[in-house]
Amino acid sequence: MIIDNIATKLGDELKKDLSEDSKLKFCAAYFSIYAFEELKKELKNIKGLSFLFNSPTFLKEYELKKEEKKFYIPNFIRERAIAGGEFEIKLRNSMSQKAIAKECKTWIKDKAQFRSLTKMTNTNSGFFIENKDKETGYIGADSFTTDGLGYTKTEQPINKFYPKVENKNAKQFIEQFDQIWNDKNLVKDVTGEVINYISSVHKENSGQYLYFITLYNIFSEFLEDINEDTIANEKTGFKETEIWKMLYNFQKDAVLGGINKIERHNGCVLADSVGLGKTFTALGIIKYYELRNKKTLVLCPKRLSDNWNTFKSNYKTNPLVSDRFSYDVLFHTDLSRERGESNGLKLDKINWGNYDLVVIDESHNFRNNSARQEWETRYQKLMRKVIKEGVKTKVLMLSATPVNNHFFYHCTHYYHENNC
Repeated sequence: MIIDNIATKLGDELKKDLSEDSKLKFCAAYFSIYAFEELKKELKNIKGLSFLFNSPTFLKEYELKKEEKKFYIPNFIRERAIAGGEFEIKLRNSMSQKAIAKECKTWIKDKAQFRSLTKMTNTNSGFFIENKDKETGYIGADSFTTDGLGYTKTEQPINKFYPKVENKNAKQFIEQFDQIWNDKNLVKDVTGEVINYISSVHKENSGQYLYFITLYNIFSEFLEDINEDTIANEKTGFKETEIWKMLYNFQKDAVLGGINKIERHNGCVLADSVGLGKTFTALGIIKYYELRNKKTLVLCPKRLSDNWNTFKSNYKTNPLVSDRFSYDVLFHTDLSRERGESNGLKLDKINWGNYDLVVIDESHNFRNNSARQEWETRYQKLMRKVIKEGVKTKVLMLSATPVNNHFFYHCTHYYHENNC
């Protein structure tokens, strides 16, 4: 007999075969509380269920090998399916999940045991039933969910077929199941983990818990992007500097966040309001890169030069003198000059392409610096000589007014930059 979940549903066949004497043995990838709900009348009367996850599930210590990734279903997908799989969304939205989860948990404590393979192992998946008078098997069935039982439609273009075997043909599959089930080197009991997961579905959660769960799901993709390459390396000693000690907590967060964004995207906009200390936050970022032997250029309006020069000077008025900042300070207008001297530097001798980090104070001054064909603007020179030439340059922009609502600017800027 062949089960196709169209003319003949797997769930209906299981109902016919289950009795008070039945011992259920499932080797599958998924278990769902909604599948339990469909068969609960029959399941409550059986002797017991032995459920074996055919891939490592609820095992935090399991580490996936590279060669296994191609054919591996992530364990969190299998775990989440307990509270409803991808084709059980309507059931999850029916507001009955909590009641079903409670009832299923009580049944598991009384009737069921769950184990998981501890490593990727080839085994015969299926649903097997031992009764007093016969053995039955549904070979290849690996999803104890409502779609696996044939009660929920799937988006799969082709339905799976499950051969139904009985007696001797079923017994060899059951013997193999028992052999694996009792091998302590191959399996681990995860009944407690399954019960805990189901408990989390029906328990009343505090508002604070729901708030944190919401935040996690909103920002989880950003957390995944954080790695050793983008997190600030504390071995540089930047947290032992004078500038770091002077920062408020929100500024320290901005320094770490800025470094992360710069490492990931090669640039960052620091857009704190006036008076929140953008200069000091920028100095914290500059010091981090200086400790990594990176050369920094600060571009600022001329009226702010004394501010930036003080922090790199050997003056008694410099509160950061012990940090020995060594960045260069030039002015926005210097980008339009080819020769002369500015802030003690000879413009015709500057190696513009040798700066690893460019910090642009009052960077909003560049936002409407539309490209010209007849001459090179400051913006074009900044892109050509500083950012594109020489070493790979990262950019930190400081502005208290970062928003640009000028539609015409965006259009003309895109037009010239892309040579349309």
